Order: sequence, then structure tokens, then C-alpha cells
Amino acid sequence: MTEPPSHDGVRAAVAYGDIAREVALKLKYSGRLACAQTMARAMARLMPEGADLLVPVPLHRWRIWSRGFNQAALIAAALSRTSGVPMDAATLRRVKATPVLRGLGARGRARAVAGAFALSGDAKARLAGRTVVLIDDVHTSGATAAACARALKRSGADKVILLCWARVLGEALD
Repeated sequence: MTEPPSHDGVRAAVAYGDIAREVALKLKYSGRLACAQTMARAMARLMPEGADLLVPVPLHRWRIWSRGFNQAALIAAALSRTSGVPMDAATLRRVKATPVLRGLGARGRARAVAGAFALSGDAKARLAGRTVVLIDDVHTSGATAAACARALKRSGADKVILLCWARVLGEALD
């Protein structure tokens, strides 16, 4: 309670396990883009009431160049189509290349994403007083979501709620 999270809650369609991991990896590393629609369908039932804007967790441009896409943006686009809530993939940017976070503990992840996110010049006008739903594929330690939520709230977002495909629970986090 002495250090409350910077976001206003986390919603996950599934617990991270073998099947959730396989779906996420097929999207990220095998280019199975239809997996984004599958994830979005499962996530749609958890869409917060009063959501004003969907913002995907951004990738650094080098990661996009190597992968060819941002999986969170694909999921957000599919959610936007089904929910009618607009998506904005340009407001939040990853300005610092970060290492792959897999294998890092909570502190290492927090250090890796420190200073990694920035907002576009007109973000304050787009975010002021709005409820933002931050979209990601997998929520592990919360370091990425916390860094993104801090940046969004500093620019005027009233609430930032993380909506993800899978959430790592308990021992799987270590």
C-alpha cells in the first residue's frame, strides 16, 4: 500500500500457461497475425465501461523493423473494430531500446524500462481526462505497464487500465 501501482487495474483474458504462451509466441515470433484476433475476442468481454481510448504498449522502432509489426497494436486494432473504442498507436512511443525482458526479475525489468516511454507532442490534448485502456499481450511483473501508465497519466489521462491477453501468476513470475 505504500507504493500503489501507477495504473488503475489489470484485466487479463487468461492466466499464463502452456496454451496462452503458445498463442502469444505464435503471434510474436511465427507471424501468425490471426492470433491477434483470437486474443482480442477473448479480451473484448473485459473491456472497461467508459473506455475512451485504446493505446497499445509500443515497441521500439528496431524491434518493429526486425519483427515487422507490434503485436499489441494488432490486438488493439482488433479490439477497436469489435468494441468501437478508438485506438491510438501514435500517442505513446518507446524511445529507448530495451533488452528482451524474459528472464529478468521484477527489479531488472523495472530498470530496463525506466525512461523508455514518451508521449507525442499533442498527447495532452488527446488524453486529458480520458480513460485509457493500455493493451498488451502478456503481463508479467508489471514494469512495462507501470512505466506506460506513469507516462500516460503525466500527460493528463484520468485512468489507465491494463487489458492483456495473459497474466503471469505466482511462481511463474520468478
